[in-house]
Amino acid sequence: MIAPLSSSQPPLLPDATAELARFAAQTRADGVPSEVVDRIKLSFLDGLGVCLHGATLPWTGMVRALAQDEGGNAVASLWGGGGRTSLTNAVLVNATAGHAFEMDDIHKESIVHPNSLGVPVALALAEADPSLTGRDLAVALALGYEVGLRIGNAATTSLFLNGFHPQGTTGAFVAAATAGRLLRLDAARMQHALGIAGSLGAGLMAAQEGAMVKRLHAGRAAQSGLMAALLAERGFTGIADVVEAPYGGFLSSLSRTPNVARLMDGLGTDWEAGKVGFKMYPNVTSIHAALDGLRAILIEDGVAAPQIDEIRVGCGHMTFVHTAWDYRPVGTTAAQMNMFYGLSVMAQRRNVSAGDYSDGAIADPQILAFIPRIRIAVDEAIETRGPAFRHAARLDVRTRDGKSFRREVWHRRGSPENPVSRQEVEEKFAANVDRLLDATAAARLRVLAAGLDGLADAGEIVAILARGSAAA
Repeated sequence: MIAPLSSSQPPLLPDATAELARFAAQTRADGVPSEVVDRIKLSFLDGLGVCLHGATLPWTGMVRALAQDEGGNAVASLWGGGGRTSLTNAVLVNATAGHAFEMDDIHKESIVHPNSLGVPVALALAEADPSLTGRDLAVALALGYEVGLRIGNAATTSLFLNGFHPQGTTGAFVAAATAGRLLRLDAARMQHALGIAGSLGAGLMAAQEGAMVKRLHAGRAAQSGLMAALLAERGFTGIADVVEAPYGGFLSSLSRTPNVARLMDGLGTDWEAGKVGFKMYPNVTSIHAALDGLRAILIEDGVAAPQIDEIRVGCGHMTFVHTAWDYRPVGTTAAQMNMFYGLSVMAQRRNVSAGDYSDGAIADPQILAFIPRIRIAVDEAIETRGPAFRHAARLDVRTRDGKSFRREVWHRRGSPENPVSRQEVEEKFAANVDRLLDATAAARLRVLAAGLDGLADAGEIVAILARGSAAA
């Protein structure tokens, strides 16, 4: 075990970084439960689809152009037909693509979207090292998810409320542990990989109100985690107690009021990697329960937008901070992160789709005119239930003729508590790759992802991803 630097204060939880590193490096492949592997494979397929869709978007194109201009040792593909570049630059671009349109998966407690972080890292390393099997990738993703999500759990929503983006900060640990496992780091070097990654992760939440840089947070976290593991492989050292250091550590600095028990509770028996949900709308997860509730009222009760006098939404404090700011049509990111916009679209169209976030759609006068009918407030009945219900929403839709229609949605569609089927995730994947892959290639990716843990290598997956269209 590596001794941390001395401090006048006790560690938040002794040896936490070392224990997580040991878990990531030494857990046997057969120690990952089959149901967790199955969940990882579905998340893997979802990640492929969101990355390919994201590769077509202009902000990803800017990052890709920079990577192409810089060049590098061409060992890993830029997905969507962008050629090849270095490992770290390929991961920068492909992970930016994964978070480029708010469709990557979500782990509620940690507030991390692991597939846009882990999948690009795993496939870049598999492309560079054909000896890595599909089983190696599935296990590494499960362990990388587990380590990063547990650190995010311990950070609590405090990290977010302090203004930091969990995807850009905590996400670096997901990437580092995934990469470290695939690089076959021992426990000591894995500990250094985590210690380096914790210093490199970054991301500020003000980006949610319209900046392209929010997409880059995932790319930089994935790149940082991979770089951390590659440096640790060479003997470079990091902060040995990065997670639990009482001063200048990850939790003490970014969270400040962490719940450190969440680092180790049930490690190896209660798998956070099996609790990742899927996004069924292309926008911030925190508004999905409200969208589900409004859609149910519109369809089940036969309410139409012209009849609506007012929509009242109750939500948790974090969701309110995250999504209930005054909407201005300044860009796709702002529209996707805003509950007023999402509910207005749902009221008028009975669904919310990718087309609702085009440059023309986000300033639609009809949508903007409806927004003043929406009221959003913190609901103590939700807030008192704690973080497990931070995505919940309670709705009261009042019509011009004096009627009231109510719904309570405690778990959004696509969450582990209210799951969608494999078929629904596959349909989402098909929609994401429509017009990017031909039907044969799309169907083949579904088969390969479903059988990931039985593949001799990832070569065929990478070949399909590399030849897709990345035209913006």
